[in-house]
Amino acid sequence: MDKACFHIFDTDFGSVAILWSAAAGRAGIDRILLSGPGFSARHAVGKLHPEMKPASCAEADVLARRIEAFLKGEDIRFSLSEVRLQNCPVFQRKVLTAEHAIPRGWVSTYGLIAGHLGHPGAARAAGNALAKNPFPVVIPCHRAIRSDGSLGGYQGGAKMKRALLEMEGIAFRDPGHVHTRDFYYSSK
Repeated sequence: MDKACFHIFDTDFGSVAILWSAAAGRAGIDRILLSGPGFSARHAVGKLHPEMKPASCAEADVLARRIEAFLKGEDIRFSLSEVRLQNCPVFQRKVLTAEHAIPRGWVSTYGLIAGHLGHPGAARAAGNALAKNPFPVVIPCHRAIRSDGSLGGYQGGAKMKRALLEMEGIAFRDPGHVHTRDFYYSSK
């Protein structure tokens, strides 16, 4: 029988919740929730998963420490093996894998990611796949922006997205637009 639990911890960006489950003695990370403008991850867990109980496991503890360090600006590289990506639909999994490959200090656009995957013109679909990213931070969807350089959405809000990009050395031309001509997955 599966055991589904959550582990919540506080960061400078608000609470973060790691949802995990165990079957046959093996734990795995099912989802990560960030706090955002007007809501906390603590509240979201209670609303979305009232049946879950607070608990931790070695995998959630290690991931929580790594996420905390990342959110403080440390250069932490996450592995896709840390999360249950196989629970995502195929197209979303491809988008999330492409997003995960974008290195620290780089950004790409939703359109460039879609084109890289062989789906030119599917920027909106790539954006929707990232909007539903169940593993923010581990899969750094803050590194995807709109083609005009504006930030686009982020589970933790625009302020958090900008702060994370600034921690990674990304410059801004104004509060809502990245200042770069070099995009990851660009053929230029």
